[in-house]
Amino acid sequence: MSELILIVDDNENNRKLARDVLEFAGFETIVATGGVEGVALAQERGPDLVLMDIRMPDLSGTDALKLLKEDSRTAEIPVVALTSSTMRGDEQRFLAEGFDGYLAKPISVREFPDQVRGFLK
Repeated sequence: MSELILIVDDNENNRKLARDVLEFAGFETIVATGGVEGVALAQERGPDLVLMDIRMPDLSGTDALKLLKEDSRTAEIPVVALTSSTMRGDEQRFLAEGFDGYLAKPISVREFPDQVRGFLK
């Protein structure tokens, strides 16, 4: 059985690219179009990993992370910030906020599957 990856991103192109690359590499994926839907899907499906965009209109990735970490059903799921916030210090800030990892957008199609694999427990 392949690992289930939840991709949470309000940008359709970003969601589709991440999904296509991961599915080609053998992962199973589910997608959410925002933080609220992402939290609900994580609670319902219990993915092996969540890739979380930060800036979303309904609920920021940071706020969604807090909800996931406070819920016993989802507290143990690794959550990786997948973001276009790539200024100096952003990675450290997201890790300090409780994310289990950090990946910058745009993703590298060649490296992305191995990067994701590295965050799976």
